[in-house]
Amino acid sequence: MARKSQSRKPQPRKTQKSQKLQKKQIVAFKVEDDLADFLDALPNKSEFIRKAILAQFGMTCPLCSGTGVVDKGIHDHYETVLVEHNTRPCEKCRAAVPFPMTLDAVAPKDRERLQQFLHGGPLYCSKCYSTAPPCHDCGWHVMMEKVADHFRKVHSH
Repeated sequence: MARKSQSRKPQPRKTQKSQKLQKKQIVAFKVEDDLADFLDALPNKSEFIRKAILAQFGMTCPLCSGTGVVDKGIHDHYETVLVEHNTRPCEKCRAAVPFPMTLDAVAPKDRERLQQFLHGGPLYCSKCYSTAPPCHDCGWHVMMEKVADHFRKVHSH
């Protein structure tokens, strides 16, 4: 991707919200002809591309709808649910694998494995993670028998 800055004349003072939404950079990248034709047919390709990129960073929290705050009753109810349900079966051996809500306190040796799960990939125990080969496109470790499904779900958008 190439980035180029645009020089701008000083703008009149705007509200904080409009400043947040103001676009300041142009980002250019090369695509295949078919993708270019698809994007050109969209009513607002810039908005489509922005949304697609942001969707790769994560998903809106279903509890707070992206606000970062929940009512006390919702907090108190789901706090215990989250503590009680912080394990999931390993994709390969089915052993219970505990997972964190964030990577903040994760040991360096487990960071990549758990980051894969937190970003939407399969969760493996440490033993099975090291035996599942990494995808050549995204680097996620995926069992050989699930590679076709992985490509269909992750790489065919």
